[in-house]
Amino acid sequence: MDITLYYQEKGNQEPFILLHGNGQDGSYFKNQIDYFSDRYRVIALDTRGHGRSPRGTKPFTIEQFSCDLYEFMEGLEIPYAVILGFSDGANIAMKFAMKYPGKVKALILNGGNLNPQGVKRTTQIPIEIGYKIARRFALKSSDAKKNAEMLGLMVNEPNIGLSELSKITAPTLIICGRNDMIKESHTKEIAKNIPNAKLSIIKGDHFIANKRYVTFNKEVEDFLQTLLSPRQKA
Repeated sequence: MDITLYYQEKGNQEPFILLHGNGQDGSYFKNQIDYFSDRYRVIALDTRGHGRSPRGTKPFTIEQFSCDLYEFMEGLEIPYAVILGFSDGANIAMKFAMKYPGKVKALILNGGNLNPQGVKRTTQIPIEIGYKIARRFALKSSDAKKNAEMLGLMVNEPNIGLSELSKITAPTLIICGRNDMIKESHTKEIAKNIPNAKLSIIKGDHFIANKRYVTFNKEVEDFLQTLLSPRQKA
């Protein structure tokens, strides 16, 4: 791996990895880090080129981020983990779960999409305009270049086929806000094509893990409880 990813960690039990969205860092999950740390070893990463993680020289793509996650887990000798991804983090988690099914104990996908068409046009159009402007100035400005890379992730990616979702074998919870920027029909399509996935739509927008964390955490906790054996529950 050409870089070392920055991460926050709390707790010392079963690994629970949190993957943030575009342009964010692991601190987005502050209300999950605290909440789950008594039962899990919660690890909140900063994706390549986000937060305190360096950009490195490898491609700035969802595919590369999923490879980074694999290298990260290997480096920390984490054989498998519960993985919760938000937005682009959910897209990374989907890619990862398809490529490395044995490394995922359970999957929580919050506000993910298979392609840019899954995003409501009212959200996507300003992103596309911003991307075009940033690309125009990318050669002259390092800030514009970075911005173009970030926005490019949402304009050109992800590219996941519906049929690929059948490769996800881990128990999966799809959770989103009723007013999410991802089309509800798109989210339902994802849930329908991941074997035995559970779908939960709660009050709120795209940022339910941060803004409506009490309800969000309860939904996640209830889902994870269903995976425990009777002895573990006791």
